Amino acid sequence: MANQTPPNNQPTEEKTGTVEIFMEELGRKPERRQSWLGRFWTSIQIPFLAILSGLLLGSVIIILTSANVYSGFRDGFLPGIKAIGNAIVGAYTPLFAGAFGSPSRIIEALRTGERIGRAFKPFTQSLVETTPYLLSGLAMALGFRAGVFNVGGEGQIYIGAVVATYVGLSFTGLPQAIHMPFAMLAGLLGGALWGFIPGWLKAKTGSHEVINTIMMNYIALRLIEYLLTGPMTRTGSGGMPISNTVEPSARIPMMFDPPITLHWGFVLSIVVAILVWFMLFKTTWGFNLQIAGANKYAAKYAGLNINLWTVMGMTLSGALAGLCGSTQVLGVTYSMGLGVSAGYGFDSIALALLANNNPLGCILSALLFGLLRTGSRTMMSNTGIPLDIVSIIQAFILMFIAAPAIIRTVYRLKGPKESDKQLVNVSNWGGN
Repeated sequence: MANQTPPNNQPTEEKTGTVEIFMEELGRKPERRQSWLGRFWTSIQIPFLAILSGLLLGSVIIILTSANVYSGFRDGFLPGIKAIGNAIVGAYTPLFAGAFGSPSRIIEALRTGERIGRAFKPFTQSLVETTPYLLSGLAMALGFRAGVFNVGGEGQIYIGAVVATYVGLSFTGLPQAIHMPFAMLAGLLGGALWGFIPGWLKAKTGSHEVINTIMMNYIALRLIEYLLTGPMTRTGSGGMPISNTVEPSARIPMMFDPPITLHWGFVLSIVVAILVWFMLFKTTWGFNLQIAGANKYAAKYAGLNINLWTVMGMTLSGALAGLCGSTQVLGVTYSMGLGVSAGYGFDSIALALLANNNPLGCILSALLFGLLRTGSRTMMSNTGIPLDIVSIIQAFILMFIAAPAIIRTVYRLKGPKESDKQLVNVSNWGGN
């Protein structure tokens, strides 16, 4: 018979292979752990570079639309280059001064102790604009975390605002400690109801929440028009779509004396952002909400009721949008009109994406949008550059956030590790 390999040779080979693997792993250098600063930069580099790229491309638009640049190049190359610099500086200087305040005025006010309120008014006005952006951005971020694409933020803001207005002007004689929270809660519940309807339709019928929320926006706007030209119209308004002013007891108090108009709703929005972050990332409830939004099959396997979490996510998203509307009415306008929302419900989608759907990141994103909105008014009044330039910059930022591969390619950044990727999968928004 031919020689055969002894049966005890196989374990010897396996043992040898195991030893080799062990020695290889033992000799491998450990991965270098990133410092907290490195981890922080990794988390913000895409949003930061997206903002920078948006400002750079905005500069290109300013150059191409500036008549002074073309006239400068007619005089020669160097005059043209100088005209480019003047166009960019002339546009962004009033933009930043309008957002933060004039540095010279701030220094003078701090030195003399006079007109401090006027010196800091531009920045406080930016914080006023930040408030609705933050609350609406939180609404979108929570919806995205729950796996629903809520495009109905605008309608939910209007419904929250009109309900808060009704409560604010219908009840008289109440102390402010009761009337104001009551009106804000009513607005929150109004937005929650407007978010519950498309959430329930998605859960029960499988209908697409994007289509439902878009239609709900139209219904909300037409309903508001009817109310403001009929039952809720202001006496003596001549048919203008505006309501009476809410009672002083329903208004959100100001944080400082005039001319600063910053109200306590800004602080409330910060507190709400922290609470939403805590609920999402530090509670079992938030973990279940994100699991239900990330992977419905894994959620079903874990015993979660997908329909319940879908409705809950949409309802809470609408509640935050309704709170946004109520703070605008009770803290800024004091009456309901068709312009109570300056497109916050739509801009908040970009805001939430910029923040990576992180409630704490929404604070910085909302501040950016508030600064741009306030500064753009000064830029337009001083230079004649239209407000649309800021909208273009925001669109560029959104484009880079939605397609981070562009940023990584341009700036030669490494792709994220699998372990660093988000739990929430947003590729199946609107899926059944």
